[in-house]
Amino acid sequence: MKKFSPTYWDQNYSSGNKIGWDIGYPSTPIKEYIDQLSDKNISILVPGAGNGYEVEYLFKNGFKQVHYMDFAPTAIENFKQRVPDFPEEQVITDDFFNHSGKYNLIIEQTFFSSLPKEKRIDYVQKIKSLLDENGKFMALLFIHDFGKDNPPFGGTETEYANLFRPCFNFIHFKTAYNSIKPRSGRELFLLLIKKICYDNT
Repeated sequence: MKKFSPTYWDQNYSSGNKIGWDIGYPSTPIKEYIDQLSDKNISILVPGAGNGYEVEYLFKNGFKQVHYMDFAPTAIENFKQRVPDFPEEQVITDDFFNHSGKYNLIIEQTFFSSLPKEKRIDYVQKIKSLLDENGKFMALLFIHDFGKDNPPFGGTETEYANLFRPCFNFIHFKTAYNSIKPRSGRELFLLLIKKICYDNT
């Protein structure tokens, strides 16, 4: 687990190494999902936000209760420099698994894929605990086996269905039709709503 610590990620951001999932702008499926949201007062969390392109897009489109979360200092500084008017109190530098709060919506881009697979059940239960009653979880997950020991880590539709079904009702669970060309056919778009499970939180 140490391998994927804040130091590991900060070295990636600060050394100029290309982080393959950082495309430099909000991915199309997430952008188009955001564009159809009508209530701009909802509380939103983007965990493992990295350079925070989705957070920036949300904030600049009137979603003032969006929260950026990451623990890599260089990524955090990159975001702050690019979006200097973003509220400091909405920049969360906690470890995701130690964070407490309640949100109406959590948007997942590639944070899930950065985690070792043995952390996935913990991730799902943490997402559920951070959502308000009837809170929603929107995710774009890789349905591709990258065949390596370093992130990103992919999976299958069946794996993801079995993982999320105990905690969520499924609104949408299909291969994304509007992925960017290099990811076409390799991304699963999820829109889930929280239900009672495990510890009734």
